[in-house]
Amino acid sequence: MPMPPFPVEGGCRCGRVRFRLTQAPWVETACHCFGCQKMTGSAFSTTLVMPADGFELIAGDTVIGGLHGQDVHHHHCDWCKGWVFTRPAADLGFVNVRATLLDDASWFAPWMETQTAEKLPWAKTGAAVSFDRFPAQEDYQGLVALYRAERVQ
Repeated sequence: MPMPPFPVEGGCRCGRVRFRLTQAPWVETACHCFGCQKMTGSAFSTTLVMPADGFELIAGDTVIGGLHGQDVHHHHCDWCKGWVFTRPAADLGFVNVRATLLDDASWFAPWMETQTAEKLPWAKTGAAVSFDRFPAQEDYQGLVALYRAERVQ
């Protein structure tokens, strides 16, 4: 499915939290880790790795949910408890947005999947690139460049 023209919008289930994406993602992913399985109640989480300046919260407020750790902050709607996005505690220049919360998520397809060592045996994503764990930090720049060359027109 072709990528839509940006901006695109999305929101939580109840609609109190809304966001806008103004740029194409750095990459489309699925994470199979046990934490994502538990937070989504599904086999994996869907993620648009967005440049931080391409993401804006346009309505509502979020609360920190999931793990209340030092490294990442999982933002949820305080009313419906939907997991909307994740920000690293350190400013690393990106925000992970739950792809299925887009108003039209039909174009989303995981290009990369991570944490396949924890994946449920029946879970298939069709991702072009797979990692048993997370890629090494130094590999992300090349992965983003490859994804964008293949997927972003």
